[in-house]
Amino acid sequence: MSCEQATAQALKDTGHRLTPQRLMILSAIRHASGHKTALEILEDVKESYPFIDASTIYRTLNALKQMRLISETDMGGGEYQFEWITPLRHHHLICRTCDRVVLLDHKYLVALGDQVMEEHGFEADIDHLALFGTCRECLE
Repeated sequence: MSCEQATAQALKDTGHRLTPQRLMILSAIRHASGHKTALEILEDVKESYPFIDASTIYRTLNALKQMRLISETDMGGGEYQFEWITPLRHHHLICRTCDRVVLLDHKYLVALGDQVMEEHGFEADIDHLALFGTCRECLE
């Protein structure tokens, strides 16, 4: 199955309509080499569909986030960033002093999710998280 077919299938599996705009937005996110802001996604989609506007991007991003196909994360740059959710989840530790970004394995958040469920009966959606603090080097 091609990437485009898999993207279309992921959208169908959530029970939502397959529109050209949704497919282009999802494709822009899925093919990104990392996190993208809404404005970066708009620029990418406009290359092939110049008639799309920012409100369509924002509405679609919100819908895709609710479908849990993409994650929305505050990475500290002033704008939320979006990323395709894969089975191999990852998170970030971001140093407020030097701006270093370190990947954090999902296993740490699985344990947190399990504990929240056990103690509160609440199933947390921990798809993508950025934790801010000070790295080891800056602490020294």
